[in-house]
Amino acid sequence: MISINDCSVIQLPKISNRAGNITPVHSGIDVPFDIKRVFYLYDIPAGESRGAHAHKNCHQFIVAASGSFEVMIEDGINKKVVQLNRPFYGLHIPPMIWACELNFSSGAICLVLASDSYAESDYIRNYSEFLKMKNEIYG
Repeated sequence: MISINDCSVIQLPKISNRAGNITPVHSGIDVPFDIKRVFYLYDIPAGESRGAHAHKNCHQFIVAASGSFEVMIEDGINKKVVQLNRPFYGLHIPPMIWACELNFSSGAICLVLASDSYAESDYIRNYSEFLKMKNEIYG
């Protein structure tokens, strides 16, 4: 059964010099899947949250490209909050994990690398439906 223990914070490469830092991200090397889509969230009003869904098949890798925020992950039994606040760390979220991004700092940018192109049919947006699907799949 996929659980929050299958989610992991991964340190990305960081190349530093006096003029600043760069973090290269290689599909299938630095993240544990091939990247097919990249998007980012920004200008999030104070007090708002994002996400609050799971994916049937898509893996996601979430990075605080700027600022900070928290990611609440749930597997239907266990819940955990992960703080992201450095642009060279990311959180891998496999399919069938409920996730919600919250407590964004002012100016935060949430960068998301995804294993699949956008498909509404891959989203589970109702928590009760998520729990029902987990039960059907894993018993």
